[in-house]
Amino acid sequence: MSQKTPRDFFKPLAIGAPAPMRDLPIRLERMIHFVPPHLDKVRAKVPDMAGSVDVMLANLEDAIPADAKDAARAGAIEMANMYDWQGKGTGFWSRVNPLNSPWFQEDVSELVLKAGHQLDVIMLPKVEGPWDIHFADQYVAQLEAKAGLTRPILFHAILETAQGMARVEEIALASPRMQGISLGPADLAADRKMKTTRVGGGHPFYRVIDDPNEDGSPRASAQQDPWHYTIARMVDACRMAGINAFYGPFGDIADLDACEQQFRNAFLLGCSGTWSLHPKQIAIAKNVFSPDPKEVVFARKILAAMPDGSGVAMIDGKMQDDATWKQAKVISDLADLVAEKDPDLAKAYAAG
Repeated sequence: MSQKTPRDFFKPLAIGAPAPMRDLPIRLERMIHFVPPHLDKVRAKVPDMAGSVDVMLANLEDAIPADAKDAARAGAIEMANMYDWQGKGTGFWSRVNPLNSPWFQEDVSELVLKAGHQLDVIMLPKVEGPWDIHFADQYVAQLEAKAGLTRPILFHAILETAQGMARVEEIALASPRMQGISLGPADLAADRKMKTTRVGGGHPFYRVIDDPNEDGSPRASAQQDPWHYTIARMVDACRMAGINAFYGPFGDIADLDACEQQFRNAFLLGCSGTWSLHPKQIAIAKNVFSPDPKEVVFARKILAAMPDGSGVAMIDGKMQDDATWKQAKVISDLADLVAEKDPDLAKAYAAG
């Protein structure tokens, strides 16, 4: 047998470690805002920014130079104590260095022992299979026990290799610590040998084209999304496991329209949120990953017409049944969650 028995799956992996969560906390996670904690000026802005984002992440991996890894780690621990993350409802995460790097063990040990009381999620890069999650799971449990933590720290994996993508279902089911999975388009593109230098988004060469016109006039053509299949498969794996799917980084900071479209594609396919690499992307993520007030109004019409989710109703000329009731419930529940954090949207939803 290669998997734990159901009875053992939710047992602590170390004596004195907190019991794993059976259900994920219900949290709003529209954007995971990345902060380079080795930069003093950026880190100083964290307390003022914290209330405007759903998740603040101290980044220790990519974009942190090798000679700044120690400073970034120390900065992440400082960030943990700069704000009342648990009390004020903003998530505090950290992306550590990969398991095969010389920094992984020190990243995790320092974070858990010195900041574990505030740390919600450890983001694990370049996860290739469930074995990576199992190793980190056991190690973090030992550290939680040593630190005397009473609340387990969750894991978030990044899909950045073809092997990880091929094993995404196994990764999603690997541990009760699993909170979610993000797409890492840059590393994944390189590992797949995709011919692009873009970080997410479409590509002008990835298109469909109409059949030839009889009169020889120019044929209509439309750019396509090369990440559609990857995101959809990731979403299926995550929802099967009861965890959340996230779009990752959009690298062209200046192209806000393309960023919004990529975020919107991911939202419609089932992603709960995305990464923001620059303050400009925070507002885009907040707007895209919050349901449109008009959609909320219509969803709640469906719920009101079919209180128990059974039967059939005609609303605005459209037939509704138990399947559309479930779709409406997804939108309405998300609106309730957004309303708790966003007063302006709460008013818009209530007005409808």
